[in-house]
Amino acid sequence: MSGSSPPVSVPLVSVIVPVHNAEKTLRACLRSALGQTYPRIEVVVVDDASTDDSRAIAGELPCALVAQPYNMGVSAARNAGAAASSGEILFFLDSDVGLAPDAVENAVRLLRPPPRSDDPGSSESTWGCVYGVYAKEPLIDDGPVEIYRTLRMHHALVRGAGPTKTAIFALAAVPRAVFEEVGPFDTRLRSAEDDEYSERLLVRHNILLSGEVTGRHDEADRLLPLLREQYRRSQFLLFSARNRLRRDALVINRMSGILTTALTMASVPVALVWPPALPLPAVFLALFAVSDPPLSRFVLREKGPAFLAYFTAVHFLSHAAQLCGAATGWVRATLDSSFGPSHRAALHARPRKAGES
Repeated sequence: MSGSSPPVSVPLVSVIVPVHNAEKTLRACLRSALGQTYPRIEVVVVDDASTDDSRAIAGELPCALVAQPYNMGVSAARNAGAAASSGEILFFLDSDVGLAPDAVENAVRLLRPPPRSDDPGSSESTWGCVYGVYAKEPLIDDGPVEIYRTLRMHHALVRGAGPTKTAIFALAAVPRAVFEEVGPFDTRLRSAEDDEYSERLLVRHNILLSGEVTGRHDEADRLLPLLREQYRRSQFLLFSARNRLRRDALVINRMSGILTTALTMASVPVALVWPPALPLPAVFLALFAVSDPPLSRFVLREKGPAFLAYFTAVHFLSHAAQLCGAATGWVRATLDSSFGPSHRAALHARPRKAGES
């Protein structure tokens, strides 16, 4: 950043970093935030009751530090960071993402387009949220499982670039006025909070996914932790469905892949009890392997045929974990009215009026 003071017309951007046990990536994340080309930035770190050295790492750098009294989840941490910050624009940055140097500058430019020639006084933002794309390379390369996940997410985000109905707040800019209008993140949600917030945001604002806002993401680097995380997050897919099924919503997994995974899993027990059905799992698995040709071509181009075979196997297991998680979530939602977003719990807690069933 320049030693001279930026003009007052340049809005202050508050980079808000929720942190829980992120000592592996936090230093790289914060240095990337502090090393932006944009001239007016404050970095607010919200430590969500970490038990590692995250808080000490944040203390080494010129950041404001907010300490949560106990682990309250990413939604509460983002809300606390927004409340403690001063910027006209809030830039939410996950602690496992390292920003490209021009990420904030590009996000602000997209949020604040130049005044129209027919109305020099106009300064309203076109977008209620601008968020970015993960790079093909992880923040820290820890092997093939991480490369699988990095390539998968990069391809999905690049494919979905443009106006969209789904925001991801891992590297996302929102004008403070919009955040205050829409309201805080739902603190009951530690997963699917992005989709729930997107739904509220869309009532009056547009969302842009831009390839000009980029960062390297550190993903799970071992298979079982990756599958556990997919299973955990997918329990909330029931509450994400409305957003993810909208036209122009972000698509991470194609329906053809989900369907062929479900058919493969369902055909295995059938084949075990009825031998004529033995070929079915292999047939459905083969159909899964060709269910997303653009993704397969991308992986083949980047890493070659051997890695594509590995990628396809891990991709299938990831789909299977998500289907199991979604089924578990459906059962939990059926049996427990408090499971899910705040508005659902509030609806079930509301006293019923006379005559209501």
